[in-house]
Amino acid sequence: MKFSTKAEYGLRAMVNLASCFPELKNIKSISQEEKISAKYLERLIGELRERKIVKSLKGKNGGYVLARKPEQITAGEIIEIMDGSMVPKCYGNQCTHMKTCASSFVWIKLGEQIRKTLYGIKLGDLIK
Repeated sequence: MKFSTKAEYGLRAMVNLASCFPELKNIKSISQEEKISAKYLERLIGELRERKIVKSLKGKNGGYVLARKPEQITAGEIIEIMDGSMVPKCYGNQCTHMKTCASSFVWIKLGEQIRKTLYGIKLGDLIK
């Protein structure tokens, strides 16, 4: 399975915010620390804000902060927001050949394990 740069950068930005939680942090600081384009980062954090994972405060001292504690946000949530579902194409009702596909068991188990692993990793685990 291959994850996009969007997922990688989104996760890095969220770990960065988790490391200073509950304090605010601006895009410029995160961009410099993570070496991610500020313009691109603004788009990514905008998606996370829309999905209520991040809150924003405007103004001179504004910035971004996690909407929940780092222990309540999983890597799986972030990756699925950035990349969409982690379910392999040959999975459950999405597979048109499910009843005749001998390898479907492998893809179903793989999808379950990927989700279990990523949803088991909390941002709080990544900042210790």
